[in-house]
Amino acid sequence: MVLPLGDLEKTTIVPIATYALIALNVVMFLVQSERGSDFTAAYATTPYEITHNEDIPEPVEVIFTNETGHPRARMFEQGPVPFPVWVTMFTSMFMHGSVMHLAGNMLYLWIFGDNVEEVLGTVRYLIVYLSCGLIGTLAQIIANPESFVPILGASGAIAGVMGAYVVWFPHNRVRVLVFRFIFLVPAIVAIGGWIVLQVGEGFYSYRHRGQGGGVAYLAHVGGAATGLLVAWLFWDRAHYLRTRKEALEGWYEVRSE
Repeated sequence: MVLPLGDLEKTTIVPIATYALIALNVVMFLVQSERGSDFTAAYATTPYEITHNEDIPEPVEVIFTNETGHPRARMFEQGPVPFPVWVTMFTSMFMHGSVMHLAGNMLYLWIFGDNVEEVLGTVRYLIVYLSCGLIGTLAQIIANPESFVPILGASGAIAGVMGAYVVWFPHNRVRVLVFRFIFLVPAIVAIGGWIVLQVGEGFYSYRHRGQGGGVAYLAHVGGAATGLLVAWLFWDRAHYLRTRKEALEGWYEVRSE
C-alpha cells in the first residue's frame, strides 16, 4: 500500500475553496447516509441516461458477461431527479460510495489542493476543479455509453488537481506511507507513479468494459489529462509565483542572519 500523507510545501494563502470543497463533500456524504442508496443512485451519473437523455426512475436489471465468459444478471439502482439528467454530471462529483472512498479523495485534495489554488486563485481553481471532474466523467461515459453503472466521486476532479500540481511542483517533497514505513519522495514520483497506474488500469477497464462495476479509472485519466493541460496554460503564472516565493524566502533568511 502506498498512501500520501502530506507535502512539505507551504502556501501563503488560506485555501478557502479547498476547505469549502472538502466540507461540501463531507456534508453530501452525510446526506447520502441519511437518504439511502436510492438517493445516491439517482444523483450519481448513469452513462445510459446521459447518452439517451432519459431519466430512469426505477432499478434496471443488466445481463453482462463476466471474465469467465458466463452471463450474469445484476440489478443497478436508479431513481428520478428533479432536473435534467446532465446535471448529475456535477452532483455526482460530490457523492461517494463509502467512508474510505470519501476519506481517500479528501486526503488527496487536502494535500495537493492548496498549492494549486494558490496558483490559480479561488475562482479559477473552482472552475478548473469542476471542469476536470466533468471531463473525467465524460471520458468514462464515452468509453461505455450504454452502461447502467452509476459514476460517482470526486476522483476525476482531484486527479486534475494532482495533474496540475505535478507539472508545477515536480520536486516538492511528499510524505508517503509505504506499508508501515514513511518516506519523503518528489511529487513527480508520488503523483507520476499514480498517473501511470491509472492509465494502465484505465486501458484494462476499457478492454473489459461491460463486466459490471468497479473503479472509474478512465475518469481519473480524463481528469488528470485536463489538469496537465491547465498546468501548461498557466505555466508562466506558476513559475512567477514560485520564483517570487523563493526570492522572499531568501530575503528572510538573509535578514535573520
